[in-house]
Amino acid sequence: MATIFSRDFYTQEATIVGRALLGAVVVRRIDGQRVSGRIVETEAYRLVHDLASHAHVGRTERNLPLWEAPGYAYVYFTYGMYWLLNVVCEPADHPAAVLIRAIEPLEGLEIIAANRAGRPFREWTSGPGRLTRALGIDGHQNRADLTTDAADLWIEAGAPVPDDKVQCGPRIGLGKHVSEPWLSMPWRWWIAGNPHVSR
Repeated sequence: MATIFSRDFYTQEATIVGRALLGAVVVRRIDGQRVSGRIVETEAYRLVHDLASHAHVGRTERNLPLWEAPGYAYVYFTYGMYWLLNVVCEPADHPAAVLIRAIEPLEGLEIIAANRAGRPFREWTSGPGRLTRALGIDGHQNRADLTTDAADLWIEAGAPVPDDKVQCGPRIGLGKHVSEPWLSMPWRWWIAGNPHVSR
């Protein structure tokens, strides 16, 4: 069985975790079956100073998981349409997280296909809202402990992605309230040439 990332892994800075998660595997257990995908795109959000982070407004009921222990899922609803999967990073009271932006489907393809009915294969998991629908992730997985398989959602180590296969750049869709330098922070990472990257 592949190694599930420990809590110590997520205690690192979100910018380190964001890069390190490329090539790792998100696993969801649905009715006893593994449904999984290789992480091909991530974004990091760090501390209250980061205007793109939910933490910049201080503690709220919605963003409270960001302030808690690392290694837990932070799943929130946005635009009245999409659930987004993040993993909390850095020590408690240092709010930070990595958004899982895109995955490459690996296992449970029939379940993913059913969850993404009517969509072409390229659009199954090529975006943060798409991948949560594909894996059946919603608010029930908020605060799930990703360092164990007890909650039917976890992240396993995968084949490391060499630096020459990785690109980085500014985060996407930050909104009009985000100003520099946060707008241009190169805190998004993706596997170059992978067709499942969101754009």
